[in-house]
Amino acid sequence: MDRLTGWLWQYRKRVLFGFLSLLVVDGAGLLVPLVIRGAIDRLASGEGGVLRSGLYIVGLATIVMLFRFLWRYFLIGSARQIERDLRSKLYQHLLSLSASFYNEHKTGDLMAHATNDIDAVSRACGFGVLTIADPIFMIPVAVGIMLSIDPRLTLYAIIPLPILTVFMLGFGKVIHQRFEVVQAAFSGLMEKVRENVAGIRVVKSFVQEEGTERDFAATNSAFIDKNMALVRVWGVFEPLIELLGGATMAIVLWVGGISVISGSISLGDFVAFSQYLMMLTWPMISLGWAVNIIQRGRASLGRINRLLVATPEIVDPPHTRTAHGSKIEIKNLTFSYPSRDVNAPALSNVDLKIEEGTTLGLVGLTGAGKSTLVRTIPRIFDPPPGCVHLGGEDVRDLSLAKLREMIGFVPQDPFLFSASIAENIAFGNPEASTEQVEQAARLAGIHDEIVAFPKGYETRVGERGIALSGGQKQRVAIARALLLVPQILIFDDPLSAVDAEREAFILRNLREFFRGRTAILIAHRLSAVMHADRIVVLDKGQIVERGTHAELLTQGGIYRRIWDLQQAEKEVNGESA
Repeated sequence: MDRLTGWLWQYRKRVLFGFLSLLVVDGAGLLVPLVIRGAIDRLASGEGGVLRSGLYIVGLATIVMLFRFLWRYFLIGSARQIERDLRSKLYQHLLSLSASFYNEHKTGDLMAHATNDIDAVSRACGFGVLTIADPIFMIPVAVGIMLSIDPRLTLYAIIPLPILTVFMLGFGKVIHQRFEVVQAAFSGLMEKVRENVAGIRVVKSFVQEEGTERDFAATNSAFIDKNMALVRVWGVFEPLIELLGGATMAIVLWVGGISVISGSISLGDFVAFSQYLMMLTWPMISLGWAVNIIQRGRASLGRINRLLVATPEIVDPPHTRTAHGSKIEIKNLTFSYPSRDVNAPALSNVDLKIEEGTTLGLVGLTGAGKSTLVRTIPRIFDPPPGCVHLGGEDVRDLSLAKLREMIGFVPQDPFLFSASIAENIAFGNPEASTEQVEQAARLAGIHDEIVAFPKGYETRVGERGIALSGGQKQRVAIARALLLVPQILIFDDPLSAVDAEREAFILRNLREFFRGRTAILIAHRLSAVMHADRIVVLDKGQIVERGTHAELLTQGGIYRRIWDLQQAEKEVNGESA
């Protein structure tokens, strides 16, 4: 549904009931001037019946009150349901998109789509429908009654309508274009706020509050300038409608007054005609609002649709297969990031076998391609066909959900949600018992620190786990992966923020947990991988060394150099201590 009408059609019954209720309200309102005309004419001729006319008006007002509630309930209620559905659809779509999409789109921009743009669509589907439906009924009926009173006077009254139509067409196009610019500026403003709030500690550390404030002020001013460009257009449009309405009323008073004096129409007819003319003022202004609201909604829906047409790069195959076991086999894997030079791939001709139930240590200098390699296994980055196999099957032939359920992945920079520690550990297994959560925390070496907090496992960690230290966040992430009891474990340097003593304790726990499971352990400290069944050294995207800890020390290559440097560092630290 790429149009507003498509979303309205989804709730066509509610919209129809709302439209019918609106017709009743308008119909009752249109009868009031006729009742007043009759009362005035009877008074002029000396007849009674004024009380009866008053009761008629009260009855019509009661009908208006009841059905005005109904049209608001159905029309505005439908708009809110459309808002809910559209936001859910956008959120579900965002969840399905690949990691590369988020590398190219800013979080603030996506947030603007999910808030401001969806709100504009909701307004268009609610008040937008009202501001169109009301004039469609009110104008023809009111003009028809006015024709029955005095055709010549009606002709004077409707002279501005063609002029108004021309202006509406021109203004509508300009409003659409300028509102798209406003929404884009709002996205930039929101991203600026999100980025600075998320990085507030960096801002304060470098004493850049004033500089950040000036930068934000410039962005904020640019947003207001773009809004003012829209306001100037809309600011001219509505007063222009009122001017045309006022000019029409002046003509009617002049020509109609002469007709009453000459006896062509009665005083009651003239009063009723004037009331109908005043009733036309709202539909004329309503048409102006409709142009504004609908064009804003169309512009926002267009922005949302550009997100919805984005397709995930990594999807399930047409026919999924089942992995048999957890043996990992990588054959001649060459991988390049889409945004980088294909002549300088992140991985080149990587061949590697990890037998089921064994632990592989993966080491290398920064930028060697370690993280890239392990991310091709759960298809966070999609490997070329036929290059990465799991359980005898190409990972591209496996169900994404089943593939990732097999793997417990701990990234180098773990992400914690703004929830309790227990909820973060149980994120992948919400049904886990308290005992299971605590056991996972013990294995990760974080249990004792958690129970020392005033609220224990119910401690809220704050946005991105800000209430915890770097090492604590890493260990909570390890516990989250262990709780899944996966067949395969991939740890991407998850102990970099933990001291050596704590690292040794956790690794002893993990070695027992790894028993019988396939595991890949990336580490910069070689002490973390020295007990692995096999170790692979990457350099510039290629495997340059492989073997056990003892074998690699005897080869005298990169592994030996890193080992010697780290041992020397330990000795220096020991002496300084």
